[in-house]
Amino acid sequence: MPKEMRAKLIESLSIEEIQYLLTDWSLWARKKQLPPEGGDWRVWLLIAGRGFGKTRAGAEWIRMLAENQLVRRIALVGETWHDVRSVMVEGASGLLSIAHPQKVPHWLPSRRMLVWNNGVRAFCYAADAPDQLRGPEWEAAWADEIAKWRYPLAFDNLLLGLRQGRNPRLVATTTPRPKTWLRDLAAAPDTILVQGTTHENAAHLAPQFLASIQMRLGSGDLARQELGGELLAQYKGALWQRDALASLVCTPPKRGELVRCLIGVDPSVGGQDETGIIVAGKTADGVIWVLEDASCAGTPDQWIRRLRRIAEKWRADAVVAEVNQGGQLIEQLLRQSGVRLPIRRARAMRGKAERAAPIAAAYARDEIRHADSFPELTDQLCAFSPDMPAGQSPDRMDALVWVIGALLTGLDSSTAELRL
Repeated sequence: MPKEMRAKLIESLSIEEIQYLLTDWSLWARKKQLPPEGGDWRVWLLIAGRGFGKTRAGAEWIRMLAENQLVRRIALVGETWHDVRSVMVEGASGLLSIAHPQKVPHWLPSRRMLVWNNGVRAFCYAADAPDQLRGPEWEAAWADEIAKWRYPLAFDNLLLGLRQGRNPRLVATTTPRPKTWLRDLAAAPDTILVQGTTHENAAHLAPQFLASIQMRLGSGDLARQELGGELLAQYKGALWQRDALASLVCTPPKRGELVRCLIGVDPSVGGQDETGIIVAGKTADGVIWVLEDASCAGTPDQWIRRLRRIAEKWRADAVVAEVNQGGQLIEQLLRQSGVRLPIRRARAMRGKAERAAPIAAAYARDEIRHADSFPELTDQLCAFSPDMPAGQSPDRMDALVWVIGALLTGLDSSTAELRL
């Protein structure tokens, strides 16, 4: 339509008609932002680069279901409660912002619930508390940034609760990360995978943003992931390779066959991150065995109780604990909780990549075996490279580095300080 005719048509519209057009998502969405047509799918998995419009797509699908009363109970799940509120509900592309002015749902933050005038309700949950998702039932769900979720169990529980109505479904929106469970979800027969890039939405993004992020990320794996929306199995520059780690899994020795058994700990003093807890031992022939990944999130009291149980289970000889953050506090907490094992201090003297390189070299020399596949540990190892952005905390990998570093040095477990 010529510009003049378009302007004349817009001028002839009433306020109500303009509001309708502005909130008719089918007029504005790109094809990839619309739900799959037909097909026997349960999960619409939208994996795309930053700025693609994933949040808007997820919110619009939920709005369509709610305003048309196609469902009655909806789950909204983000990484944390703050993410649900600030992005999925109150954000620029959240449910409150995109609603038709006459159909804005009532937001009850104290009850963590949205209520539409037709009675449809959406309940908000945080993926970092996966047990909240046990029990409730829904007909539809929106799971946002699932690649960042700390616990795959949260997504499993969400799927198990998706059991009301004739055709319960969910949309999962995320920027990808090299995680096994995410790749398995993408390959599931009842999943429709849609992938997109940041540049597909360039017309609605600030030019400065595109230029800045392209310059910062370059053309490597992170750019392929963060901008291209590619679901990578691992980074090219990773110190560990997924296939090589899979080949290490075999039946472990019994505890009596180990000449030494240690527990590596990368503690979270504030309780915000995971605490890495890795059990490893060494046999008389010099082979090092990674025996258990007992890492967890929680307060110091919680992870220390787990550490005590693990120490008793394996009859460990010592605990190797990183002390840069907590210092003597870590030792005091362990002693107060009843952990009577020798505590070997581990102190980070170099960057993560430099500390990890000797451990990766031991893997390359075929000196390490794994007693299990350890999917979450494997994901962290295969996602770590010297080019990894600062601020990310692969706690399981750090604990592995400490415990294998201690076993490789062979120093006395009760007096020496491990420095890497």
